[in-house]
Amino acid sequence: MAEQDTQVPTTLSRRAAIAAVAAAPLSTQLCPDATAGDEVAQLVQRAAAKNAAFMRGDMDGWLSHVHIASDFTLMQPFGGPASRGFNASPERLAELSRFFKNGETSLEVVQTHASDSLVVLVMLERQHAEVGGMPDQDWSLRVTEVYRKDGSEWQLVHRHADPLLHRISLQQAAALARDGREN
Repeated sequence: MAEQDTQVPTTLSRRAAIAAVAAAPLSTQLCPDATAGDEVAQLVQRAAAKNAAFMRGDMDGWLSHVHIASDFTLMQPFGGPASRGFNASPERLAELSRFFKNGETSLEVVQTHASDSLVVLVMLERQHAEVGGMPDQDWSLRVTEVYRKDGSEWQLVHRHADPLLHRISLQQAAALARDGREN
């Protein structure tokens, strides 16, 4: 079987690119439109590019790769309740730009699910960066993103991210559930 000559951004790992191409037949089976596999692969490439820009603190670059739906929900890796909507004001983007700096990323696609109007990307974002004034460290995340088609545009409607890439013990999970409090 001949390899396809596919150009992918440098932020997309070889494994993620292979996973995106492998997902195409599944997506095509679920979607009557033959371009569905291409659309999933493009969403994976956009996810890699937006993530790389975000971890560098390049919020203008990040925003150029993502279309956020008005009913967007976010479950942040820092915990807390889900947030709704997204504040893309220049002040908020500047704040985010100061918070995330000098990051490097790669994206591993674990699974994709697609229909004619929804795409779900299940990914591992492997990354390190300076976050919140802390020195550079690993900030890898488990991520699920849900995209909904609006006309010809795919909009990000939900993102859930957590830092639990490495297994934790039952006791550690219980402490997190208790918010660090003793019984």
